[in-house]
Amino acid sequence: MVNYYFKSVRDEQLKKIGKFKTGSWIYVEDPDKKELSQLAKKLSLEAGHLTDSTDPYEVPRLEIEKEAVYIFTRIPFSLENKIEKITTVPLLVIISNNFIMTICQKPLYFIDKFLEGNIDFSTTQKTKLFLLIFSQINSSYNRNLTRIIRQVRTISIHLENIKNHDIVQFVMFEAVLNDFLSALNPTNNILKQLLSGKILKLYENDKDLTEDLFLSNNQLIERSQMNLNIISNIRNAYSTIMTNNLNRVIKFLTALTIILNVPMIISSFYGMNVSLPLAGSPLAFWQISSFTLIITLILLLIFSKNRWL
Repeated sequence: MVNYYFKSVRDEQLKKIGKFKTGSWIYVEDPDKKELSQLAKKLSLEAGHLTDSTDPYEVPRLEIEKEAVYIFTRIPFSLENKIEKITTVPLLVIISNNFIMTICQKPLYFIDKFLEGNIDFSTTQKTKLFLLIFSQINSSYNRNLTRIIRQVRTISIHLENIKNHDIVQFVMFEAVLNDFLSALNPTNNILKQLLSGKILKLYENDKDLTEDLFLSNNQLIERSQMNLNIISNIRNAYSTIMTNNLNRVIKFLTALTIILNVPMIISSFYGMNVSLPLAGSPLAFWQISSFTLIITLILLLIFSKNRWL
């Protein structure tokens, strides 16, 4: 799907136009090979870069071909609206002298904010529009990180009662956070290059916004790493608790085995067909049972005193 939008500085509303116009925003969503080929030919773009935008494993990078700047990044996308199933998908932003273009396989979740006029922008101010798009992407990362850390803290409150399902969630959260870091770190380098002003012409307001995005991106990286550390610490603490509990159970069972072995040994002696003490006594059973009970109680006292039970 290819849509053309136009809004000049003097226009109050964004207009959807039927064909390309200088200064327009070309919004491309889930394109097929034919649409990409036509766009490349019509606008003199590098066909290979347009095809790369459909690669789900494309990494963030910056390319300059002729008079166009190709900025690859990745944006969060939630599957089934579940936190643990958040992934990132590639987004290509092309800034040329005559237009700005966005290409993504998935619908941009913030597109409605632009279409409904909730964000003040004009398509003719291409650099500012690009920075506003990146600002929305950073906001999305921030929201998802907040959701993840909130869920992690909810689970960690009852650390001793964590179940296997919670551990699986932690593993999935780690995968999401690592995916975020693999997108945010290269994007940080892109923003650093843009700050030089050599790739895109930055006005004073644009430079301030770029600096804010750079700082925001750094904070997102720090938050992702912090969340990874928290999850790792929780998993280590849970592992330590489980190991300690297992050791206590093994120690208890070992002590119990030793205590129960005493009456078993004594009873096994009196099961032999040989002459034994008290064999002829009518009170032999009670005497042997009492002796066995006393030894068992003494062992229980010793084990309890040394906290082996």
